[in-house]
Amino acid sequence: MRHRMSGRKFGRNTAQRKSLFVNLAKSLLRYEKIVTTLPKAKDLSPYVEKMLTLGKKGSIAQKRILFAKLRDDELVTKVFGPLAARYADRNGGYTRIVKCGFRLGDKAPIAVIELMDRNADGVAAIEAS
Repeated sequence: MRHRMSGRKFGRNTAQRKSLFVNLAKSLLRYEKIVTTLPKAKDLSPYVEKMLTLGKKGSIAQKRILFAKLRDDELVTKVFGPLAARYADRNGGYTRIVKCGFRLGDKAPIAVIELMDRNADGVAAIEAS
């Protein structure tokens, strides 16, 4: 029985699953909109929202914590700069998940996950599944 067990395993071991979410989070923060499977999008949403909440706090300790997860100076600067300013007066709910059909090969449900209030010009969705 799976009582009180949360999260999906996605058929991967722990290291592969952590790497999957780090890479999905990096893509979402860089392009602000990605296309992936619905279960991955649902599990990615709270992961990214915690990162954006760290960015709103703005201290050096939070920058170091975020850099330890992302390992990308450009994305850390983006989270603590324009994204923190964009979500300064928002109390959570930084991402939106929109269902968009099924994948042709295996009929997996596909979803678009995007950041709220994003700049629509020049930002392209990428395939990250």
